[in-house]
Amino acid sequence: MTTRNKIKVLIVDDSALIRQAISLLLKNSLFVEVVGTSYDPFDATTKIQKLNPDVILLDIQMPKMNGLTFLKKLMLQQPIPVIIFSSFVEEGSYNALKALEYGAVEIIEKPKFATNQELEKYKTRLLGAIQTSALANVKGEKTSKVEVDTFIKKYKFPNLSINKNEFIIAIGASTGGTEAIKRIIENIPKDFPPIVITQHMPAGFTKSFSERLNNHSQANVKEAETNDIILPGNVYVAKGDRHLVVKKTADKFYIRLDDTLPVNRHKPSVDVLFNSVTNTYQKNAIGILLTGMGSDGAKGLKNMKQNGAFTIAQDEATCIVFGMPKVAINIGAVDQILPIYDIAEFLKQTLK
Repeated sequence: MTTRNKIKVLIVDDSALIRQAISLLLKNSLFVEVVGTSYDPFDATTKIQKLNPDVILLDIQMPKMNGLTFLKKLMLQQPIPVIIFSSFVEEGSYNALKALEYGAVEIIEKPKFATNQELEKYKTRLLGAIQTSALANVKGEKTSKVEVDTFIKKYKFPNLSINKNEFIIAIGASTGGTEAIKRIIENIPKDFPPIVITQHMPAGFTKSFSERLNNHSQANVKEAETNDIILPGNVYVAKGDRHLVVKKTADKFYIRLDDTLPVNRHKPSVDVLFNSVTNTYQKNAIGILLTGMGSDGAKGLKNMKQNGAFTIAQDEATCIVFGMPKVAINIGAVDQILPIYDIAEFLKQTLK
């Protein structure tokens, strides 16, 4: 790959140490080039115009103008894929989720290099985030809404006979998924069938993500814990470093957090969630695969469909990254393709 074809990255961080460390880390990449660094948003604004970066690595806590304010202005005036540097502390997690709300594509933890193995692991994660972000549709259709009467005429709804105590909705997502999931959860009623969610997200952020969802939801949203009983009116979010697995006894469904190896390079994995739903609920389920890079969840969604569950994929126009849903559609795993703003209403009309 020539320099001209490399992904151009601008690093914006008030720490000279971080700017230098990340620049050195990416120096010999075959597909990434650090075209510049900035110490604050004002300097960054000048360099964006001059360097035209493909991806921005952005710190949140900076002098003169904080990263959130800068991000909000940037996405309104000149949308560019942004990866947020954040820490795992409570304030850092909250601000990182606000950044996703404002249009950032990814969160990556602040670098902490203790060993060469940790350095290589961080480099792999950072390069993957840059590759994914460079493909992100940050200018896509995100806010349209179809009126209910028009909506009902637009779609054909499956004829499902459900018992809310023995039915489940499973949702999987990756890049761009936090806002897509929020769009669904904030529009469902409190007495809805239970929902289980796997969102690719670093450990330390899923608790804040669950709390944020809970603040916007009529249902009760929580970060899942082992032995949680799965009940209607509740939403369970996979922990950032554990697979969420649905289990069943003679009289109840419950959750187990699994600390086994990553699947499709992810932990939690959407495939693990979907396959466990098939094993327990079989046809009494709806599977939903949202925006994200790669293929995690596609085979699991097909497994759900082949066992009688109804399956949905987010459409290309409203995906930040049309990767996982595209793979699912291509392998015949999807019954219905929907824009994100129609999914909650589709569920309500189907499960009423």
